[in-house]
Amino acid sequence: MSQTDRRLSPYAEDVAASRGRRFPEDVSRTRTAFARDRDRIIHCTAFRRLKEKTQVFVAHEGDHYRTRLTHSLEVAQIARSLAHALRLDTDLAETVALAHDLGHPPFGHAGEDELQAQMAPWGGFDHNVQTFRVVTRLEHRYPQFEGLNLSWETVEGVVKHNGPVSHRLDEPAWRAIADYAPGWDLRLDSFASLEAQAAAIADDIAYNNHDVDDGVQAGLFTLDDLADVPLIGPVLHGVRSDWPDIDARMIRIEAVRRMIGAMVEDVLAETEARIAADDIRSTEAVRTAGRTLVAFSPGMLADLGVLRSFLFERMYRHYRVNRTRSQARRLLGEMFQLFMAEPATLPPEWSGKAGVADEGRRARAVCDYIAGMTDRYAIEEHRKLFSLDLALDL
Repeated sequence: MSQTDRRLSPYAEDVAASRGRRFPEDVSRTRTAFARDRDRIIHCTAFRRLKEKTQVFVAHEGDHYRTRLTHSLEVAQIARSLAHALRLDTDLAETVALAHDLGHPPFGHAGEDELQAQMAPWGGFDHNVQTFRVVTRLEHRYPQFEGLNLSWETVEGVVKHNGPVSHRLDEPAWRAIADYAPGWDLRLDSFASLEAQAAAIADDIAYNNHDVDDGVQAGLFTLDDLADVPLIGPVLHGVRSDWPDIDARMIRIEAVRRMIGAMVEDVLAETEARIAADDIRSTEAVRTAGRTLVAFSPGMLADLGVLRSFLFERMYRHYRVNRTRSQARRLLGEMFQLFMAEPATLPPEWSGKAGVADEGRRARAVCDYIAGMTDRYAIEEHRKLFSLDLALDL
């Protein structure tokens, strides 16, 4: 049954009642406003670059590991499934999920940490704010406006999918949103739609499960190491009991599949219970509920806490990952300092923006340039800048 053939919940976003776009456009004959937003994200440059941006492993380390692009696609699939089960607008949930990582720099959180350190004197860096800047300003695909001119509900979901952000507007990095919002009130003190909340929790479901998958494939830990970890341990036992003759690869795949299913079912049960308990009957009630409604149960949260601790110890801080993080931070830091001192070394489309006397404006231009790089491009750009033999052959 398609979305147009079924009735949505009263607390689902109604695309026909959308608050519209900041710059008015004619309505599409072939797509709803939210579907059109999704297509704009898929076609934008920042989305394509996610194919070579780190999830945990640097994108060139192996073809089997997740990148930001494959992660975003997996998040979108889970978000759409949650939205369908809750009778929400599946296009909006998918759109927010696809957009949620557009602002990530190369090398994952190591890249974000380094840009935050380099930008500390000039407003800092936050990948969520950078995503907002990408969709409202940095993408140049239309002659009549900057950014993608997405619907109000999509931009709201991008900004607030993790909850209200009004308490963060005093942080320098968040001034881009504070400066933008007065002209187009995103209600930064309220919660976002259930569709955006579904995208946020889909992110948690995807990365917890797929980091387990990637960690085993990379040899950072084994399936036996997970035997006593809550949630995944009992699932592994169940798979081995049901399929005693399958190999380790298939055990891993089946266990991850079952774990995703268990998390999705937990979220649906908890969300339906919260909606009923809070008597949610409208989108306005969602925004003023005072708490996130699309959520894990307390029991699932406790189990996830143990799993995350395991992943933090055995994967995210594994010496091999730490070495990559260290290399990545040095690489980005050296480029940032060079571009700040010599903006003329930037490509022409960026050197004009950075070649200004105002250090804050220069730093932001340099930051935007570096944040948009893929892992591979950042490595090659660093080689061209710091290796004389390559620099002579541009």
